[in-house]
Amino acid sequence: MTSTDTRTNGQPAPGGTGSDPSDSRSKADRIIGRRFDRAERLLPESLRAWLVHLRQPSASWIRIPVGVLLVIGGLLAFLPGLGIWMLPLGLLLLALDVALLKRPTALMVVSGERRWRRLLRWWNRR
Repeated sequence: MTSTDTRTNGQPAPGGTGSDPSDSRSKADRIIGRRFDRAERLLPESLRAWLVHLRQPSASWIRIPVGVLLVIGGLLAFLPGLGIWMLPLGLLLLALDVALLKRPTALMVVSGERRWRRLLRWWNRR
C-alpha cells in the first residue's frame, strides 16, 4: 500500500501524502511552529526555556489553563494591570491544543506580521 492509498476506515496511510515527513502536519501547524521557533530565537534565555517547556506535548495541562486565563485577561483589558496583549498570546497557546483555533490563529499571526512590516516601512519613509 502506498502512502496515498486510503485504509478501510477512510484515513490516509501513515506518512502523509508524500515523501516529506512535514506533510503530516497542517499548514497552520507549520506556520504557528515557525512563529514559536522565531520567538524562541529572539527571547532571553530565561523566557526561552519557559517557552520551550510550554511547547512540549506533555505541557498541555498547563498550556490550556494559561491560554484561557490570558484570553479572559485580554477581554478585560479595560481593568488596570491587564492588557489587550494577553488576547493574542492566549490564542497562540490555545492553538497548540485546540484544532479549531489553529487556522484562524495562524492567519491572524501572518496578517499581523504583514501589517507590522507595512507600518514599519511607512514609519521609516516619513
